Amino acid sequence: MDSTVQENSPNSQSPKPNFMVKLKDNLIFKSKWAELNGAMGDLGTYIPIVLALTLASDLNLGTTLIFTGVYNFVTGAIYGIPMPVQPMKSIAAVAISHPEFGIPEVMAAGICTAGILLVLGASQLMQLVYKLIPISVVRGIQLAQGLSFAMTAVKYIRNVQDFAKSKSGKERDWLGLDGLLLALVCAVFILIVNGAGENQNEDQESTESETGYLRKKVRKIIFSLPSAFLIFLLGVVLAIIRGPKAVKGFKFGPSRIEVVSISKQAWKDGFIKGTVPQLPLSVLNSVIAVCKLSTDLFPEKREITATSVSMTVGLMNLIGCWFGAMPCCHGAGGLAGQYKFGGRSGGCVALLGVAKLVLGLVLGSSMVKVLTQFPVGVLGVLLLFAGIELAMCSRDMNTKEDAIVVLVCTAVSLVGSSAALGFLCGIVVHLILKMRNMDSDGHSCSSVLWFHRNP
Repeated sequence: MDSTVQENSPNSQSPKPNFMVKLKDNLIFKSKWAELNGAMGDLGTYIPIVLALTLASDLNLGTTLIFTGVYNFVTGAIYGIPMPVQPMKSIAAVAISHPEFGIPEVMAAGICTAGILLVLGASQLMQLVYKLIPISVVRGIQLAQGLSFAMTAVKYIRNVQDFAKSKSGKERDWLGLDGLLLALVCAVFILIVNGAGENQNEDQESTESETGYLRKKVRKIIFSLPSAFLIFLLGVVLAIIRGPKAVKGFKFGPSRIEVVSISKQAWKDGFIKGTVPQLPLSVLNSVIAVCKLSTDLFPEKREITATSVSMTVGLMNLIGCWFGAMPCCHGAGGLAGQYKFGGRSGGCVALLGVAKLVLGLVLGSSMVKVLTQFPVGVLGVLLLFAGIELAMCSRDMNTKEDAIVVLVCTAVSLVGSSAALGFLCGIVVHLILKMRNMDSDGHSCSSVLWFHRNP
């Protein structure tokens, strides 16, 4: 307390200590076990995509772990919330489905996307876009992304996956170290521990406070278990049991980090095939939806602006992609997942970043041998609850007009597999409904241009 007062005193010669104190405060855990548990909330998205790119496109896993670890730590310190670091999904999808779209093209796509986002952020255009988008359209994008995650998760749970070819195989067996029964048990365990949310657990505990001290104590212990962390540890143990030779084949030390050589043709293909489909998704889900969700989940925190988020995504990839690190962005689904499992501070993702950094430096690319044996059904369970948490953000749409916009945006996004198309349809429906409600005297004409404003 005294040190804080001293830093804020008029005699302080430099503002740097204040900034450093703020970064330090952003990394303080709200609850040790809850933050550790929350750090696992985004792995259902991270691991499958990284593994698929490593197997299909020869991504340097060691380099990716090192850079994404640094990204996690820095963004956690800057924002003070569990800001996720996720793969750029559209670029990854192109690389997995098109063998000719190699690492140079992937990195070119990431650099081009990052450059555009950095310009949009530095010029304040991204903040303007954020203020002009109706809240109902943002909720539609969040609902579509959440349901997309949930449907992918169900696919992971039900079917055997071939990540190298991005295809689902036969139905998963009920028994086994990656069986359907294991996934269902993990899902039930999360429901028992986490319920529908922390508030419900607190209400249940208060209503049954007279049933006896022992029962309350047991409930408190169960509800405080780090469910996602325990499930992840179970997955690691099962991966080692399934592939014991993978552990014996570990090569200690970091992978060699080299500058990626990108030809003119790779720049062209990367921009057309990678950046063009990725950019709308990055703007809508990685910036706009993340900023809105952070305000919803952390209203007591300082507002996170679209400008800052856009610039951090740009800077991350303008540095890492040159060295072969997977193109990354933030994502509303990852933020919802980490919040669902207890992440409340920047220390949550900073801890995850340190873990990635250590694994990248100590084991390098040999980690892929263990990841290939990790139970996919278990990852599906983590991804399922992350998707549900994100989809539930749309529950605050109380009017039929807003609900129509949300559902149109969601339906088009899911059926057309395009967030950009869903966004455009949502905007059109929103404007039509506002024009329809104009008064005959025209005084409500301004309502046609009613847009969401941040508080």
